[in-house]
Amino acid sequence: MSAAQIGLRCRACDAPLSHTFVDLGTAPLCQRHVTPARFSHAEATYPQHVYVCTQCFLVQLPEYVSREQIFDEEYGYFSSFSESWLRHAENYVAKVTGRFGLNGSSSVVEIASNDGYLLQYFMQRGVPCLGVEPTANTAAAAVARGIPTVVRFFGVDTARDLRAERGPADLILGNNVLAHVPDINDLVAGMKILLADRGVITMEFPVLSKLIENNYFDTMYHEHFSYLSFTTVRGLFAKHGITLFDVEDLPTHGGSIRIYGRHSSDDTKPEADSVRQVLAREKALGHFDLAYYDRFSERVKESKRRILDFLIGARRAGKTIAAYGAPGKGNTLLNYCGIRTDFIDYTVDRSPHKQGNFLPGSRIPILDPSMIAKTRPDYLFILIWNLKDEVMKQTTHIREWGGRFVVPLPEVQVLE
Repeated sequence: MSAAQIGLRCRACDAPLSHTFVDLGTAPLCQRHVTPARFSHAEATYPQHVYVCTQCFLVQLPEYVSREQIFDEEYGYFSSFSESWLRHAENYVAKVTGRFGLNGSSSVVEIASNDGYLLQYFMQRGVPCLGVEPTANTAAAAVARGIPTVVRFFGVDTARDLRAERGPADLILGNNVLAHVPDINDLVAGMKILLADRGVITMEFPVLSKLIENNYFDTMYHEHFSYLSFTTVRGLFAKHGITLFDVEDLPTHGGSIRIYGRHSSDDTKPEADSVRQVLAREKALGHFDLAYYDRFSERVKESKRRILDFLIGARRAGKTIAAYGAPGKGNTLLNYCGIRTDFIDYTVDRSPHKQGNFLPGSRIPILDPSMIAKTRPDYLFILIWNLKDEVMKQTTHIREWGGRFVVPLPEVQVLE
């Protein structure tokens, strides 16, 4: 059935949605790990057919699954288990505190604050802050750290309530949340309501151009409703009276950007040269040309073939393979490529919330990292490739028995 027959419309501009970006088949929810008690039960699977809007060029996965189903009270991802991500958060807090003069009289609100991984650094500096987090278990972890947290989805209604209860926010931030919201207009409109007259919004997200350039198809899954360019996001915020006055490139998640927004009526923050530079860069890449988007699909198919070529060759040579990580992106890669325990014996993850369960779809067991030394695999297949340096540092002992690392994307690489 075509997108037109289904009646799909762009979540940003409401134009009819019909142009395919990539079709990754179907998969279960990526953070819905299978418990031993549920191992013999079936899993619900949903389409991973991604489209690009021919009007505003937002790349998007339709809301095949509601946000309430995805971000439930037993969400599997806790941000604090990544050391490099904690360092990134701490550096961000130091930067914005100095740049915008945040102090004990300021108000900071983080949207999708998870387990308090970032707000803890504002707390340490004596800057009042509040987390807004829809998943009850991660919010409970933040509260246990002494970080005030409201268990709600953020949007217009939540923004109005928070402003009435606490006043406006001098800084509203969100890391990797803009892509996670099905009603993206409601989110941006809510930020407009909550933001103080001279306040600042910062949002970080993986940038579409890097996803396309590096063939990061595995970052497409049901939690990620949108895949964002600066050009499209700038238009979306402008529609709600927010001007993006600065943007910077970040190395996180394979290539991200951080945007800085203000009320369009606030003339105290002039537009930086970076805004014009990134707009020009995206235009030159082909932001307004559908051919730019069309080339991606065939590259994804070739990546699948190369990953399977490596795994088949390794197994035929009698090699053993374990994986590292249980991230959402890993489940897209495994399920799209049809990789099961016939190729990868198990995966490991530092999060105790995941250990003892099985990856959705593939049913690969998730074990403690200590299992690597016990089984001595020939290859460690790194599913969290964005943290490969951290992983390789933590597991350097595999070199003792001649083990090697494998990074699947952008291209299959075997590293000593």
